Amino acid sequence: MDYALSGGASKKFFPQIISWNTTFKCNLKCDHCYINANPKGEIEELSTEEGKALIDQIADVSKPTLILSGGEPLLRKDIFELAEYGVKKGLRTVMGTNGTLINDEIARKLRSVGVRKVAISLDSTVPERHDEFRGVKGAWEAAVRGINACRENGIELQINTTVTKQNYNEIGDIIALAQKLGATDFHLFFLVPTGRGVELTDISPIEYEKMMMAVIKNRTNYKLEVKPTCAPQFMRIAKQMGVKSKRWIRGCIAGLWYCRIYPSGDVTPCPYLPIKVGNIRERSFKEIWFQSDVLNKLRDFNNLKGKCGICEYRDICGGCRARAYGLTTNYTDVCGGLQLPTSKLTGDYLAEEPWCIYQPGGREVDRVH
Repeated sequence: MDYALSGGASKKFFPQIISWNTTFKCNLKCDHCYINANPKGEIEELSTEEGKALIDQIADVSKPTLILSGGEPLLRKDIFELAEYGVKKGLRTVMGTNGTLINDEIARKLRSVGVRKVAISLDSTVPERHDEFRGVKGAWEAAVRGINACRENGIELQINTTVTKQNYNEIGDIIALAQKLGATDFHLFFLVPTGRGVELTDISPIEYEKMMMAVIKNRTNYKLEVKPTCAPQFMRIAKQMGVKSKRWIRGCIAGLWYCRIYPSGDVTPCPYLPIKVGNIRERSFKEIWFQSDVLNKLRDFNNLKGKCGICEYRDICGGCRARAYGLTTNYTDVCGGLQLPTSKLTGDYLAEEPWCIYQPGGREVDRVH
């Protein structure tokens, strides 16, 4: 199925990355959790057989990277079976975890079933600060033990950090720690107002801009690949700075080459955009991916509104659709519930990126420089 991009270009949209929240269960209590994961789980999750059927349906569309996440995916008793099944179906299977449950035995098992990479979150070089953000004492030390176990068992490592007011000034130190721990990739996540995240005070738009400029400027000093996430402006900033990377596709890829599967089988454009576009218990993944009205609107950049719609960088940036939705809605479900596009949405996922200071035509806030 072809879709026309702005400028007359034609391109096929197939999923390259799929994040599957395999469970609501979690052993931490993170302040910013977008699905309100908890120890009990509560909501009915896809069974093992349904999970395998989902993997079959995904493989019928493309062979993307499948991120097994949660909650905490290692709390699913069948997670190794599902991971191995994904690998056998030709999917690049990786895992997003808090790392606290990983020991040598778990790391060896992950490697034996074919998990290619593990992403673990570290939000500070100060254990107490990380623990406070993650809601459980000892979480930092347990995560570092998990990181070491993965490295020692030959599993590629990615460290994720969520930028907050509390750790804004120590991001450089966290990157240095990630390098020391043997990570090959470092992803810098920016808060999106969804789930529990709606109750947190974010850094300012100018601080966002400064952080991305600093990361891109210092990229050659790092021994690992550093990438901002949930901050599509980094593509515009990189282009302004004359920086290119073949690993960077586009700023916001929600609904274009990326989607999220909820534990109950619901499909959303990304983990932070709580709009249900279908459920794999009711329709096939292929049908949802290609026929969803919401996804198809995201794929036509002419639908973007405000300054995003007229921006010369809209093809490579696009603005964060989840942040646009989250900051134009009065739907603030801290439990991470989803909205149906069949009902009247309370936010606008096509609105301009509210945290971007750039003005189309080259104008931006002078005090950033």
